[in-house]
Amino acid sequence: MPISDAESVVMDVLWAGSPRTAEDVVQALAGQQDWQEATIKTLLNRLLKKGAISATREGRRYWYAPVLSREAWVRAQSHSLLQRLFGGRIAPLVAQFQSEQGLSAEDRAELLALLQSSEDASQTRGQR
Repeated sequence: MPISDAESVVMDVLWAGSPRTAEDVVQALAGQQDWQEATIKTLLNRLLKKGAISATREGRRYWYAPVLSREAWVRAQSHSLLQRLFGGRIAPLVAQFQSEQGLSAEDRAELLALLQSSEDASQTRGQR
């Protein structure tokens, strides 16, 4: 499901801890965003209509909680970015980062560990 940048800011608040009321979300974003309460409530309603969050009514308040997990959202965003910009290939993505800002020693070590882990998993599957 497509989540806008502004909606993702609200989702971050709910992913950090929920359920929360609209007032809780407004308070959490007070120091981060220069948004009016009405804007945040509009974003909550959009997310609700998209099915990204749920709302439970208790008295006069609604308590909001994420339905869409952060992991699923990140996975979809990553896949979309990779498809749109690099034809689904990871190597050109890494090459782009390397040419633009370089890879730190820590980044290279993590990438090498991932490659080794992937190679080990491939060999294990091949031996079955």
